[in-house]
Amino acid sequence: MLRLQGEMIRGGTSKCWIFDHQDVVATGVDVDTLLLAAFNAADPRQIDGVGGASSTTSKAAVVQASAEPDVDIEYAFAQVGIGDESVEWASNCGNCATAVALYAVHRGLVPLTSDRTTVRMLNINTDARLTGTIPTPGRSAPDEGRAVVPGTNALGVPVLLGFQDPVGSTTGRALPTGHAVDTLTGPEGPVEATLVDAGAPAALFEAKAVGLEGTESLTEFAAAVPALTVLRRQAALAMGLAEEGDPVSHAVPKVGIVARPVSYRTTHGTLVAQDEYDLAVRMVSMHAPHPAIGLTSAVALATAAAIPGTLAHRVARQTADGTLRLGTPAGVITAQAVPAPDGASPTVLLHRAARRIARAELLVPVLEGRPA
Repeated sequence: MLRLQGEMIRGGTSKCWIFDHQDVVATGVDVDTLLLAAFNAADPRQIDGVGGASSTTSKAAVVQASAEPDVDIEYAFAQVGIGDESVEWASNCGNCATAVALYAVHRGLVPLTSDRTTVRMLNINTDARLTGTIPTPGRSAPDEGRAVVPGTNALGVPVLLGFQDPVGSTTGRALPTGHAVDTLTGPEGPVEATLVDAGAPAALFEAKAVGLEGTESLTEFAAAVPALTVLRRQAALAMGLAEEGDPVSHAVPKVGIVARPVSYRTTHGTLVAQDEYDLAVRMVSMHAPHPAIGLTSAVALATAAAIPGTLAHRVARQTADGTLRLGTPAGVITAQAVPAPDGASPTVLLHRAARRIARAELLVPVLEGRPA
């Protein structure tokens, strides 16, 4: 039985287990094997591990101080399988980055400033650079805060998360194929798609193309997941993220539908009026409807909506100040694009909340290098 120190932190609408890189190395076990056993990934309920049996609660980050210039923390993000002995390392998670920023402040991995502290982060999965700015009054790391985000009523420490120069983080181009709209082949035939790379690679489809309106409940949207799964595979091939013989990934690219804003009710029954948001969106997380939206997906949406000719630009209400209000199942999430002074692509800012839930010593059953 291996012993591994870890910290569970809620970042936004996800829970992420965070581990120090040196602690992981000290176990002497391959990190995939370690996470599969710790989360009990083989069981769809993850009943004998620390996973929460959903895509938003089966996440981990491995963190270490960075020697890179202008970077404080490097982290690797892992999406751990649920009923599936696999670990996805191909993407980033903004909610987990929010948690990593709070972890860094509490673990003394960055010097605290008087009013607020900015943690400069590098996601080594995608080479994405992010910042997390946290209030540190009196140079103290906060345990509590009054910030909330759509998708949960829980309070947390406010974190201003910034995605720096997010365009082309994986493929090197905002539009990897060079087209604002491509045609892919779905189960019912040809479907228009916008393939964008910003924050994370994403494949976006108009809701009507899969027989939806874009404001469906999670249960209603789930009916479209099989078709979107087929289209995700086609998008991965078109974007150069996979080759024909490669295993199917449920993490990359992100995939979802967009539509013009109309009034709808959130998962909790709150009415969202048509004029309260700019773009309706429903996203898939791994192989299920996302209860809100992943932050890397929000960055991709904000980028696509600003590019004339894309499907997102076609249906989004355009704003003058770089903000985009996304109507998600959980409520309205706002992303703001801030121009960069050096000519890079705009930094995309999102207001998040984080809370430390536990510090723990995990007892991990690993037998002969494989999960027990």
